[in-house]
Amino acid sequence: MKHNRVKIMPAYINAIATALPEHVYPQAFAREMMKTFIGGKRETTAILHRVYTQSGIDRRYSVLPDFEEGATDGMLFLKNGEFHLTPSTGERNKIYSEQAKILFSSVARQAIANAGLAPDEITHVITVSCTGFFAPGPDYSVVMDLGLPLSTPRFHLGFMGCYAFFPALRMARSFCESDPNAKVLIICVELCTLHLQLDDSVDSILSGSVFGDGASAAIVTANPSKTTASMKVETMQTMLAPEGEADMAWTIGDNGFEMVLTSYVPTILEMKTDATIKPMLQQAGFSKEDIHTWAVHPGGRAIIDKVKGSMDLDESMLWASREVLFEVGNLSSATILFVLDKILRKSPKNGDNVVAMAFGPGLTIESAVLSMTNPTS
Repeated sequence: MKHNRVKIMPAYINAIATALPEHVYPQAFAREMMKTFIGGKRETTAILHRVYTQSGIDRRYSVLPDFEEGATDGMLFLKNGEFHLTPSTGERNKIYSEQAKILFSSVARQAIANAGLAPDEITHVITVSCTGFFAPGPDYSVVMDLGLPLSTPRFHLGFMGCYAFFPALRMARSFCESDPNAKVLIICVELCTLHLQLDDSVDSILSGSVFGDGASAAIVTANPSKTTASMKVETMQTMLAPEGEADMAWTIGDNGFEMVLTSYVPTILEMKTDATIKPMLQQAGFSKEDIHTWAVHPGGRAIIDKVKGSMDLDESMLWASREVLFEVGNLSSATILFVLDKILRKSPKNGDNVVAMAFGPGLTIESAVLSMTNPTS
């Protein structure tokens, strides 16, 4: 008896868009500001100076105008000319509900335009965020704001952290594998600065030195773009390092979301990266020598350094991650698309391969192998 095999469709990242809020704070300014707020002790001041100065970050962006020079009234921390260091979770989330909707819709529109599509061609919407909540959620607001068909299937991935784009990509890949006409919109928006903790704990100092606000979006389809370079999803891998569970965590407190981010995280990643990446490369039929660029989530300078050391990489292979860290800091789930966007804009050669990686609570390591596909002339 003859059996007909079902053809599995591949998936391609066909377009990327990124967006940043209007308020930008140089890292040197943020360092001195934090010294003013929490640097009462000599030891704390020294830690602040070292952490911010060695961060590898030049500037970060925020939806908050509270810390701009000459500001007398802000959104959250600055009210009537006075700073309030412990706004409630409700106050922070109210701003998230207002500002996140704007970024979700604007970056989604740009991604659709970059892909040369009309909004009504989108077949699925996946929204991603871990820095706030509201219902109906951002998936709903995107459908309504962009005028998508009311029957559009939509999904929201929340509270996963910096690696959350990868589960969204895995979901989009499944849609494309089963439907050759699928055009999936993934949108990541994070407003990390809403949860700035103005206290002198080491965890607060570390997280406060790297996180910023930003948004990114991607269009994933079953076919490569006919006009611009695409990234074919060759294989994906997820791995847990449970020994790091207590070293990276994200909990809801009375005064915002509280981040646990210890200095041990880069060391754990250094120990686990090789054992995670090599099997994934073998599964895709690649060796390390077949990889042209590494898109490592720039969670911090030390994280990039440790991945570089663990995989014995040349510094030139990490250029996009370093640039994103320098230019915007860590934007949680939105960051990896900033890195991939830089790589696409550099006009890579057809067949160039990229390893993309991100990390988050768990300790979770997500990774993928992506291959460049240029349109044929």
